[in-house]
Amino acid sequence: MKLNFKEYGEGKPMVILHGLFGSLDNWFSLAKAFADKHHVYLVDQRNHGQSPHTDTHTYEEMAEDLFGFFEEHKLKDVVLIGHSMGGKTAMTFAGKHANLLEKLVIVDMGVKQYPVHHDLIIRAMQALDLANISSRSEAEEELRHLLDEEESTIQFLLKNIYRKKMVDGSAEYAWRFNLDVLAEDIEEMGLPILKGSEVETLFLYGTQSKYVVEEDKTEILNLFPNTIFKTLNTGHWVHAQDPEGFIQTVKDFIH
Repeated sequence: MKLNFKEYGEGKPMVILHGLFGSLDNWFSLAKAFADKHHVYLVDQRNHGQSPHTDTHTYEEMAEDLFGFFEEHKLKDVVLIGHSMGGKTAMTFAGKHANLLEKLVIVDMGVKQYPVHHDLIIRAMQALDLANISSRSEAEEELRHLLDEEESTIQFLLKNIYRKKMVDGSAEYAWRFNLDVLAEDIEEMGLPILKGSEVETLFLYGTQSKYVVEEDKTEILNLFPNTIFKTLNTGHWVHAQDPEGFIQTVKDFIH
């Protein structure tokens, strides 16, 4: 599968994977910050951004998509960074292809099984009749009515709305991600990591987030023994809520 990507800078390779409902667009400013010493690849995972839509969505598949991307670009000794869903893709990849990695950075995601907790967001997005919406502001108003979430979540989701050209030449609003398949396979996104790696790893998580807590460290170390843990005073969106702290913490780890 040909994954959509953007690249910045020169030097040692770095690959960054976004989270669920995200895209490479969420990482532009951070990629530029790392591009002083790295050749940074931002990648849209399957069913997200401008990468192909498929009928299924599993971590095994996304890890193999990534392996194909590594082969296509002849990548090795890579610093692999993954946030949330991208973190589990990165861990799955490390369990199979650790020889291609120099270091691994997992952002606000653990190895454990997570209960399904995106169902309200998915139902709200499915209820939003984009085909009959005439403006972005109307979509925003509808989504806010359907979804009782903080403003940052609403704005994050709205970044995925675009004007899709139809066969008759007209255009209508649509989701960039493959909402139906993500909804169908959402339980897959909560599955635990079963195979780890001895690659040097940084688990970086937010102290206000519930995705990684102190009790998770033992299980993480069992699978990724060469791990260090760092925290920032953020929620789940560590890199967006404290970009300077995120950049410095990652640079301290990889250099």
